[in-house]
Amino acid sequence: MKSLAFILAGLLLALQYPLWLGKGSWSRVWELDRGLAQQRDANMKLKARNDALDAEVRDLKQGLEALEERARLELGMIRKDEIFYQVVPATEAGTASRTPAR
Repeated sequence: MKSLAFILAGLLLALQYPLWLGKGSWSRVWELDRGLAQQRDANMKLKARNDALDAEVRDLKQGLEALEERARLELGMIRKDEIFYQVVPATEAGTASRTPAR
């Protein structure tokens, strides 16, 4: 009777091995679940970025205001009837020459 109990205990341990330590173990499932959650977060961020780019493309195709705004900001373009003023900030070298020498 004892040998039958040992055989059944050994069989039970052999069946439990893949569940805890094998290829499809619980720890592997938890690891994959964490990886899946991280990938979903990354996908959501990329989807938001793609949606913003899609909206910008549609705006550029449909209206001239977005095109004009982009030309002004990125290329520094101005209209024919506008006057462009460039303000140059004072540098430290320029203000250092104005201070009296000791």
